Parts: sequence; C-alpha cells; structure tokens
Amino acid sequence: MKKRVALALAAILTLNLITLSGCGAGGASEVTSAEPAVAQDDAASDDASSEAAVETADDNDAGAETEEVSAETGDTDEDAETASDEEADAEGGNADGFKLSDGIVMPEVNAPALNLPDNEGVNFVKNLGVGFNLGNTFDAYCDPTPADEMETETYWHHTYTTQDMIKDIHAYGFDTIRIPVSWHNHVDADVTISEQWLDRVNEVVDWAIDDGMYVILDIHHDNHPEANGFYPDRAHEAQSKKYISRIWEQVAERFADYDEHLIFEGMNEPRLVDTEHEWDLKPGEAECHEAIDCINELNQLFVDTVRAAGGNNGTRYLMVPGYAASMDGGTNPFFEMPTDIDGNDSRIILSIHAYTPYNFALEYPGVSDFDIDNKGRTTDINTFMNKLYMDYVSQGTPVIIGEFGSRDKNGNLQDRVNFTAYFTAYARARGIPCILWDNNEFTGSGELFGVYNRKNPENSKTDIIAAMMQYK
Repeated sequence: MKKRVALALAAILTLNLITLSGCGAGGASEVTSAEPAVAQDDAASDDASSEAAVETADDNDAGAETEEVSAETGDTDEDAETASDEEADAEGGNADGFKLSDGIVMPEVNAPALNLPDNEGVNFVKNLGVGFNLGNTFDAYCDPTPADEMETETYWHHTYTTQDMIKDIHAYGFDTIRIPVSWHNHVDADVTISEQWLDRVNEVVDWAIDDGMYVILDIHHDNHPEANGFYPDRAHEAQSKKYISRIWEQVAERFADYDEHLIFEGMNEPRLVDTEHEWDLKPGEAECHEAIDCINELNQLFVDTVRAAGGNNGTRYLMVPGYAASMDGGTNPFFEMPTDIDGNDSRIILSIHAYTPYNFALEYPGVSDFDIDNKGRTTDINTFMNKLYMDYVSQGTPVIIGEFGSRDKNGNLQDRVNFTAYFTAYARARGIPCILWDNNEFTGSGELFGVYNRKNPENSKTDIIAAMMQYK
C-alpha cells in the first residue's frame, strides 16, 4: 500500500487553470498558458480517504475502481447504474441526436455510478446536467478602462452576445450556462457598479433563465493587482473585503427575486497573481498559508453578504473556490468551507476547475493523444474525481467542476472527443456536473478552447458537444 501511494502521489494530477491577459495590440486578447501546479505537501494528502482514492485510481478496470471506493465509504452497490450502457453507433453514427464527423467514433465509457448522499445540495446539482461557459465575453477587460465601458464585451473575440446564441447553447443540450463577469472596468471609486453594465449582464441572465437554463454568475478577472479588486493577502485585505462585499451587495439585490435557477459564485480562481506561487500552491509556506486564510475569510464574507441581501438570497445556492479553484486549493488542510445560516442544507457548493491531465488538456505542445484505455492518460482524472468524491460528495457537500476542457492541438478531434466523454462520464458517476470552458477561439496560436462557434454556428465542434451529451 505505502509503495503504491508513494508512486501515485509522485504522479498526482496537476490542476491548471486558464488565465487570460488584458488587452493586447489592437484590443485583442492574449491567452497565456499557465505553468503546472506542483502537488502539495504529503501532509495535505496523507489521510485515509486520500490513500483510498489514489489506490483506487490505480486499479485495473472501472468496476474494480468503483467497488473499492464504495467499500471505503461503506456504500457498496452491486446494482449501481452506469453513466451510459449503450454503445454509440460506429463511425459516422449518432450520439444523442448529433451526426458525428467522418471518421469520428464515440468511445464507450463504462463508469458505474457511485452511491450519493440523499441531501438537498447533492440532489440539486444533478439538475445542472452539463454546462457551457460564455468565456471571453463579460469577463473580458482592458486596463486602463476604455472610454466606452460597454466595448469590453467584444474586446477579446469581437462577437456580441445575442439571445439566439443562448437558445442555440440550450438547444445543444446544455442545461447550465456559466457567465463569467469581470466588474472592475465597470465600477467607480466606491465600487458602485455601472447601471448600464449591470443591466446588460441582467439581460443575458434573463435570456438563459427564460429559456429554462440554470445560470452561474461570478466575479472573474478582478484578481490581478491592476484591477484594484480583490487579492488574497493581508496587504490587500481591506480593499479585497470592500470589493467582495460591495459587488455582491449590489448583484444580490438586483437578483433577489430570482429562484434557484440562478447560482452565485463568489470568486474565480483566487490566487497570488504574478508571484512564484500563482499556480504552485505550497500550503506550508507562509505566503501560501496566508493566501488560504484570506480566501477562507473572503468566501465567508461572500456567503454572509448574499444571505443578508433579502429575497431568495437567504436560500440561494452559492459556489466557493479554494486557492486557484484547484483541487489542491480545495483539499489542503487549511482550506475551510464557509458556514451557512441555520436551516440551509448543503447549499454551499465547492467550485473546482480542472484542465487535467495537464499535458493533454492545456500544456502546449504537451501530448495530443487521449485513449480511454491508456492509463497514462486516464489515471490523473480517476485520482482527481475520486478525491473529490471521497472528501466532499460522499460527505454530503456538492461539487461543481466549473471549468474543464481540452485545447485543440493541430486537429486532434478524436482525442478531444475521447477525453470529453471520459471526463464527463466519470464526473457524472460521482455526482459532479461539468461545465465546459469555451473561449470562442478556433484559430491562431493561443489556447483554442472554442467549441460552439458564435459567429458561424454551423462550424461548431459538435462532436465534442455530442460526447458531453452522451454521458451527461
């Protein structure tokens, strides 16, 4: 056991997150690749549940994996449902109504469902199905703020969001849309949000909810020093707390009457931007420990602020991240989930982002192949999923993977389909909904995560969408 755990820990997944720079030449966005995060100290992983999850990820087949994890939690169920027990049609066939491209085959993924706690939060996130990120849109920004603040929506991909786009996204089968929003180009010195910007965000939220979707609304690229937003260290503590409380006071008031179809996410990937620890969390080092403490406090402030805002905010589902929204950030021994008000049952959700395995999903050139039978590609996903299941879901705390995906590497569509199917199936089997990162980027040398082509929908990567729908 010890040898297996040590070997697995040496290769434990590195969760990396997409990071977007500000305006480049001509106002275009520059998308930069994040360095891989180093696995945290053994102390953060050396407990019974972690050991079980790591050992489970090394088992020889999905059935053995499921049996062992269930045994560790006391939840053996020989009649567990499978994420999908139907084999997709052969080459060129259909997957949930989609015509696959010539030569593309939908992989058959056997991911037996694990037993889930019967509580409100875990049951609620089942309704979210699979989701789509409206990336590089309301999260786009430019420092300093442009003369016309409303131009930022189109700064990074030059496409204005329309109601038809939202309808398209829902029609593809996405039940949830995450709308990342950067606010710092749209506030005054007292962090009062521009009315026209809030109205525009409200308009798109309404389009999605009126069409029957769930919506996740967040604070996105407001973490870098130039934003004068939030930053998780003591030097910026007063500024950060004012920013978080003021943004959520106003957003929560605006949407107070919206029901549970609207979810708030307190922060996106809070981290020590522009430092050696931006993507390399070492909880035992003073500056990292301080950052984790600050994130805990900001998460609690977010929850308290929304709960006090009246209306349906008292029971609204809320999402909170750990450091950088990574698994290490959410599972280190110093991270704490916020305390909710009395009477709320599991209405705070852990937010995790996962571009894993890093060498395939995000690193460039990295590797471009993904075979579901190649443990060199799948072990990181298994370990990651089992860790979240053991530490959170099986304990009654819901989890949402708010960002995941794989960038295009010279047309490796079949590999991306394989990855998407495997990732979605294994997450869903553990009660964890996945939200695809889509930055609407299809050409060039940047991070090409585009799937739904907002300018030319007929050129969308529907094979990847089909993989999500097959296993949602």
